[in-house]
Amino acid sequence: MNRNDELQLKEYLAGRKALIDATLDGLLPDEELCPPVIFQAVRYSLLAGGKRLRPILCLAAAEAVGGDSKTILPVACALEYIHTYSLIHDDLPAMDNDDYRRGRLTAHKVFGEDIAILAGDALLTEAFHLLTRKELMPGIPPEYILTVTAEIAAAAGWFGMVGGQVLDVRSEGKKVDLETLQQIHRLKTGELIRVSLRSGAILSGASTEMTASLSDYGRQIGLAFQIADDILNVEGDRVLLGKQTGSDAARRKVTFPSLLGIEASRAHAESLIKEALKSLASFDDRAAPLRLITGYILERKS
Repeated sequence: MNRNDELQLKEYLAGRKALIDATLDGLLPDEELCPPVIFQAVRYSLLAGGKRLRPILCLAAAEAVGGDSKTILPVACALEYIHTYSLIHDDLPAMDNDDYRRGRLTAHKVFGEDIAILAGDALLTEAFHLLTRKELMPGIPPEYILTVTAEIAAAAGWFGMVGGQVLDVRSEGKKVDLETLQQIHRLKTGELIRVSLRSGAILSGASTEMTASLSDYGRQIGLAFQIADDILNVEGDRVLLGKQTGSDAARRKVTFPSLLGIEASRAHAESLIKEALKSLASFDDRAAPLRLITGYILERKS
């Protein structure tokens, strides 16, 4: 990625992140409401920073097909609710047992395991409440909202993120082949990324062909993102990441670097990115942010 592209992407990501953060803050109940601890825990986790990649991809997909991204902000925020719930539960002692996330103590270290579990439950539940609030998305046909809600539910459930997480925890300490590893992460990480793009396209009235192309793009970058994440867990900067490195090896988790080695893993990610870019071949300059995001996935440090 050249310097001009880097600056252009940095500006785009910062602008969309600021928009999403402001919308999230406005949607959340005040911490003083009863019971206050649940709203405190949810705000602590949801507003702790983060890249906002999934909601940004949702908005970028809408823009790529000629839609108005601001009209679908509630759906983008619902995707971030689901992602954050998954992180809260991932960090629990029964799962990854992580003490830090985004440079801060994880929710269960601050509020206790019971409230952390309930905060995750609340975010997942409220995501679907938010998706059904059609008054927040005037002008979008109800059938589009229904389709997207069903697709997000499937991507987050047992044939998506939850199923991938089950395969992941059951694979710790076991010998896993490349096909199984890819299945784990296409489900655990990739499905929510893929459906983020599909949601933006569907809500914007995209054609079946355009939606399919964005779906394929999401499928490729979802796996590439996970490979990059695995590499960062080995050689990333703990301060920049905001969490412990080397944790995958400590838990005997199978990862792309442990199975293929660092260089082969990086080459695999680069191959996926090339395929993702091919999926955007029929799109015009409105898809420029999506093209630039592929470079970010490969080169990110956190």
